[in-house]
Amino acid sequence: MRRSFLRGRRPSGWGALVPVVALAAGLLFATSGRTADGTDIRGEMTELSGLVAQRNADIARQSEQLAQLQAEVERLTEQAASQDGAVAAARSSGDAGAVDAALVAVSGPGVEITLDDAPQRPDGSRPADARPDDLVIHQSDVQAVVNAVWAAGAQGVAIMDQRLIATSAVRCVGNTLLLQGRTYSPPFVITAVVDADAVRQELAASRQVAILQQAVEAFGLTFQVSARPQVQLPAYDGSLDMEYAVVG
Repeated sequence: MRRSFLRGRRPSGWGALVPVVALAAGLLFATSGRTADGTDIRGEMTELSGLVAQRNADIARQSEQLAQLQAEVERLTEQAASQDGAVAAARSSGDAGAVDAALVAVSGPGVEITLDDAPQRPDGSRPADARPDDLVIHQSDVQAVVNAVWAAGAQGVAIMDQRLIATSAVRCVGNTLLLQGRTYSPPFVITAVVDADAVRQELAASRQVAILQQAVEAFGLTFQVSARPQVQLPAYDGSLDMEYAVVG
């Protein structure tokens, strides 16, 4: 009997539409063949991969420029604060909330959590009754783990060394993680300054994490939680401007 996993997908009751979907797929394949008309589609995918790599390089360069500008702003603000009492008071008020806003680096005892896809078999086969969707880490898995870490009282959390803030959004396309304008491939590493025992308790209490654990046991995905005597998290260095907001 096939186990049921609700990781990154929803069960559907539209079984009667399967023939229609199959017909549509056939038409799509035929259209794709005519559209390709002898062109190398794999080459186009390689070109797309190159564009993604170039975009990541652009983001890295812009991030470095941003860090330099932020350092210059900090220097000028410190200079102004030494000469103007109002500026000094405003800076002191801002510094008070800097830790909660993830604008300063933090360190201390914590955890490191690693999530990874199931290892590929040498012959390319899959475990019995496993679909491709069962063998990869999903957005819901990452979100469930991060939510449990925050619920445990984390002072700071980072994914792949990128500090999370209140507006950080985790998105996955296939098995690729999209975070704050950058793309990452598994394994995904989550680090946090937090009590490790509290994290384990929150993970054990999470229903979504329990579903992930079932997939780990059935298909061999990696879900490893390790306590660390010292964790260092960088300050968030991205933009704080909100592009979209809705008044509640």
